Amino acid sequence: MIFRLYDQITAGLTASGQWLALLGLRGLLAYEFWTAGYGKLSAGSEAPRWFANQDFVFPFGLLSANTNWFMVTWGELLAAVAVALGLFTRFFAFSLLVITVVAIAAVHWPASWDSLGQLWEGYSVSRVMDDGEFRGNFRIPLLFLAMILPLIFFGGGKLSVDHLVATRWRPQAQATPSATNVGALALAGFVLGVMTIYLLPLLGVALLVGSLTALAYEVYKRSQAGTSLVS
Repeated sequence: MIFRLYDQITAGLTASGQWLALLGLRGLLAYEFWTAGYGKLSAGSEAPRWFANQDFVFPFGLLSANTNWFMVTWGELLAAVAVALGLFTRFFAFSLLVITVVAIAAVHWPASWDSLGQLWEGYSVSRVMDDGEFRGNFRIPLLFLAMILPLIFFGGGKLSVDHLVATRWRPQAQATPSATNVGALALAGFVLGVMTIYLLPLLGVALLVGSLTALAYEVYKRSQAGTSLVS
């Protein structure tokens, strides 16, 4: 009886979580990135000196400071609105992941570090300095990344425009395909690889190469067997 009650409670929480669990993440992220984007918009179209002096990672380092300023300003504003509505949630959440990772690499990541313990000194809100070396202040953007990931993997939940479109206007006769285990792991490795390649390059490259290799092998194996990557 206890196990049955437990199963009923967890089933109820799972069902209600499909409506509510992601709503808080969407609301907070939308507020934070709208505030950041609106602040940039209010500052004008010209990139301020503190922004222009940043060393942005490839390929953003190839662009002018004003172009990067325009892209991040409108990227944050548009993504904030879309995430709040739950519209193309995964795409805009991934866009926010890229914006956040680039910001961490350019502004919040330590200038140098010799050990994981030294790197972890940068898990702070204030600028941590040690012997004149900047040790980082990536606590808040790292929390943003942890909040963005569920939106990439699970979408916006049932209280979203995405779910409304899926249930009202998408042909119901067409079943949604599910990815194979290898395909799912490859996608997860790709997302995590993009998230880490500018911060921990060796790990990021390993994840990207591993995910693409696994996906290519699965495509080859499925083609040999005459089946699809999704089932």
